[in-house]
Amino acid sequence: MSDPSQSRADGRCRNALRPFSVNWDPMGFALSSVTVRTGRTTVLCSICVDESVPRWRRGEGLGWLSAEYRLLPGSTPQRQGRELMKLSGRTQEIQRLIGRSLRAAVDMAQLGERTLLIDCDVIQADAGTRTAAITGAWLALHRACSRLVSQGTLECSPLQSQVAAVSVGLVEGHALLDLDYSEDSRAEVDLNVVQADDGRLLEVQGTAEGAPFSRAQLDALLDLAEPGLQQLMEAQRQALRPERKTNEY
Repeated sequence: MSDPSQSRADGRCRNALRPFSVNWDPMGFALSSVTVRTGRTTVLCSICVDESVPRWRRGEGLGWLSAEYRLLPGSTPQRQGRELMKLSGRTQEIQRLIGRSLRAAVDMAQLGERTLLIDCDVIQADAGTRTAAITGAWLALHRACSRLVSQGTLECSPLQSQVAAVSVGLVEGHALLDLDYSEDSRAEVDLNVVQADDGRLLEVQGTAEGAPFSRAQLDALLDLAEPGLQQLMEAQRQALRPERKTNEY
């Protein structure tokens, strides 16, 4: 059995992230926007604000956050058709994951009766699109909340914690961090891990693509994910430095 941790297609070690970079505000009309790149995967994340909440939320003094996710037509080797009238199960699952992960970081009472609308559009997909979307959307959310405070809309930021996400998996029995498509497509186990900056887990999505995996293997994957998540959070903090427009790590 070959060891993919010693021969990853892009030359990385098994516990190395793909290069991570950020480009701020590619969209002029959104409250905030950011393009994040993890290797070849590229996601455009934007935030808009609606000065109302869903009907079922009205009168409670609480805000809301919702997320939408799409693969753009040219984001994959074969063109993706636009999802118009009906969303695929995959798309619904991913945008719910993004929404849940980021709602956990927001004080809805501090936000007040307004809605933050997050759009995550995949420009290029080389695996890890949902984790890149969460990591990038948190950046856009942080800047959006700061701008609402600067504009006088909010007294203080409702953002309570930092959030990042990464994939890990077992490929030919070896644990790898931040899978690209060549690895993800043949992984026996695929795990997406979302974590807050205090180390608490927000989401763990795991699938055994072939045979079941053991508790020890699960623990090994989580242990591999945690340092990668810490590196991503440090990259997020670096990207938020006010003088930076573009960052690469």
